[in-house]
Amino acid sequence: MRASEMNKGQTVKIDGKLYAIVNYQHVKLGKGGAVYQTKLKSLTDGTIQNVRLRSEENVEEAYLDKRTYEYLYSSGSEHVLMDTTTYDQISLDDDAFGDGQKYLKPNTQLQVSMYEGKPLIITLPNTVDLEVTDTPPEIKGATATNQNKPATLETGLVVQVPAFIKLGELIRVDTRSGEYLTRVRK
Repeated sequence: MRASEMNKGQTVKIDGKLYAIVNYQHVKLGKGGAVYQTKLKSLTDGTIQNVRLRSEENVEEAYLDKRTYEYLYSSGSEHVLMDTTTYDQISLDDDAFGDGQKYLKPNTQLQVSMYEGKPLIITLPNTVDLEVTDTPPEIKGATATNQNKPATLETGLVVQVPAFIKLGELIRVDTRSGEYLTRVRK
């Protein structure tokens, strides 16, 4: 495709490396021709690069295969996922998830973007419901002031929760920020 046909969020291959287009802007230089000033994010290491492309320059578009997987279990640093349509299983290490492994519990649905059969991007659901396994007892009169306390969840994740949250309760956590959202009724 031509550089003039680019869109935000598209995946392109430049010099043998995969990039996601974060932003682009059409810029008219003084005496020269117009160029596209693009901001590209590397899909392998996450670095951001600024690249100038002439509007008539060709860029190879890379198609990512997005599939829904279900998290099954972890064994050490290996995490096993199952494709929900073909039931094929794949095993990924801690590096593929980053901090996301703290939100994983069996039967969690994930979005996995693959390129040429290799998983590149793992997208967690925006929120997960987790059970509180350890937290200090409720403090009397804490409702008058907005006091938070630490709570350890079933996956080992520690989040700050309001003082009224008790042991064994189910809470909703935002996977993007790691913050407590609300209490969930069982």
